Amino acid sequence: MHPMANELKPGTILIADDEPDILEIVSFNLQAEGYEVFTAKNGLEAIELAKVHHPDMVILDVMMPGQTGFEVCRTLRSLPLFEDTIIMFLTALNDDITEITGLETGADDYITKPISPKVLISRVNALFRRLVKDTGNILNVGGLVIDREKYIVTINQKDIILARKEFELLALLASKPSKVFLRNEILSKVWGSDVIVGDRTIDVHIRKVRQKLGADCITTVKGVGYKFQI
Repeated sequence: MHPMANELKPGTILIADDEPDILEIVSFNLQAEGYEVFTAKNGLEAIELAKVHHPDMVILDVMMPGQTGFEVCRTLRSLPLFEDTIIMFLTALNDDITEITGLETGADDYITKPISPKVLISRVNALFRRLVKDTGNILNVGGLVIDREKYIVTINQKDIILARKEFELLALLASKPSKVFLRNEILSKVWGSDVIVGDRTIDVHIRKVRQKLGADCITTVKGVGYKFQI
């Protein structure tokens, strides 16, 4: 068993896919990693099982009978119980518009098939790590420590001075490592809906944060947004 498994347990995952082979392969590899796995063959069954088992993560196919993965994601996100549940899409649909739609429904990640079990496990583990790093006002991600109350950033025990918006941008992205934040979501949460800023505003602040940290831990997802990568 991978050493990460003990660290992550208890970790429960619900997988919803109408392809039996996908359910079997993904379930087998996640269980080998130490996760407890439940499976659903369609969207409606996924919602019912989620309400029963309250999983830490839900992995959804997009095209499913009953309800699509998008509809399942919207339904779960509308319920307070699943506000912080990790939701990942695992689908054969690989066009940009579909990916953006998936992320806009509230998903934390969007992965296209085919994908090797090893890579999938890596992505799942990365998403789970964000559940165990956030302790109140202190966010500890690898060697990066963010004090959201004192507005202090420390990397490898060295204090980094960031401007207010740079700090808020970094804190937002680092609060959910591996989650892709859409550009309009970043603008809304960091600058607010009442403030009009240019399209390049985020890009400029991202560049400054990267320079000050001396690390390329913020990844650009072309045409979509940005994510913090541990």
